[in-house]
Amino acid sequence: MRQFTAVVNPTAGGSSGAAALLAVARLLREAGAELDTEYSRSLAHAQDIAREAGERGRVVLAVGGDGITGRVGGALSGTGALFGLVPAGRGNDFARALGLPADPADLARILLHHAPRPVDTIEVSSAVHDRTVVLGSVYAGVDALANRHANRARVLRGTASYYVGGLRAVATWRPARFRVTVDGEEHPHTGYTVVAANSGYYGSGRLIAPDARLDDGLLDVVMIREAPRRLFFALMNELRSGAHVHRPEVRVLRGREVRVEADRTVPYGADGEVEADLPVTARVLPGALQVLS
Repeated sequence: MRQFTAVVNPTAGGSSGAAALLAVARLLREAGAELDTEYSRSLAHAQDIAREAGERGRVVLAVGGDGITGRVGGALSGTGALFGLVPAGRGNDFARALGLPADPADLARILLHHAPRPVDTIEVSSAVHDRTVVLGSVYAGVDALANRHANRARVLRGTASYYVGGLRAVATWRPARFRVTVDGEEHPHTGYTVVAANSGYYGSGRLIAPDARLDDGLLDVVMIREAPRRLFFALMNELRSGAHVHRPEVRVLRGREVRVEADRTVPYGADGEVEADLPVTARVLPGALQVLS
């Protein structure tokens, strides 16, 4: 029987991460599993808890949104420790990419009985983050600015905060000149954004990279070039289905290592939490994380 350590973000999604864990925890314990619950004081503290639990052979559960999911999963990347999720945040994009069920009984069954699945992770390097490992995507440009606005929203939560943050970011954005290098080949790009995606989803359910796979050893690089703002708002709506990739303003490349630079100060983000300014390098780590899904 598996032994679990749940790492809880107590403020995930503006509510208690512990509340999301309750139903799953009861089912795990009724099945005979041991479950310890640890409350994180910060993302760095969550990583420390995860590493220590993983070293003891326990299954580490990230309870919260994409921020704590990315940091806990990143801490376990390359260690062989088993990783599970109890989604309880605003976006839950990595859980969505894994196809995890919302029903507690179905989720508990996965955590108790499913074999682990190896998935890729992303090593992020920049002047600020020497070697941070995340799970979902690294994005630079207007979407990083939108995420910054969403994270600082005090009233709106969930998808609404991302949507309003996006509107605010686009309204003030002027196209940047990017230099995108994919596996050593340079691709000049002027426009709104560059996303290096392991997961197809970001920004609370937006399908930025519909063909991205978590286990193919590649990053899907989505670039949206300069266009009238009205067209960009149309593209934002098409992100719900992934139809934006068929527009001529959108280019998709694939590679194992992506470096993004710009001609001015441009923010980048990763998994909803990591924030800094370009340049940044994202490198895929194939099959580095053992996930229960």
